[in-house]
Amino acid sequence: QLQFVESGGGLVQPGGSLTLACVRFGFTLDDYAIGWFRQAPGGQREGVSCISSWGASTQYADSVKGRFIISRDNAKNTVYLQMNSLKPEDTAEYYCAAHVGQGGFCVMTSTWYSSWGQGTQVTVSS
Repeated sequence: QLQFVESGGGLVQPGGSLTLACVRFGFTLDDYAIGWFRQAPGGQREGVSCISSWGASTQYADSVKGRFIISRDNAKNTVYLQMNSLKPEDTAEYYCAAHVGQGGFCVMTSTWYSSWGQGTQVTVSS
């Protein structure tokens, strides 16, 4: 079982920014596509963004395009999700997930991913 840990969540005012990190401890992240998902209370888990194993391909949900940026630093075994212009509707538990494979693409379908982190809470409120 792969071990991924998310961090960077917290409470932020509308219009503010947060950067989430997804770290894999002890092993390389090179061969994994990474997706970020979120789930609000009472809601379904939805794909937010994903990045292919070497970062050549990224995808974003329409609701976050132009506001969120996904990136990765394989030397640090870390994938980041920079979230700008946050809105109350961005409030959710955010999870990172991993799919093993060196293909130059990623998908935002939860069943494509085999390993998940424990999540980090993001709350956008004034």
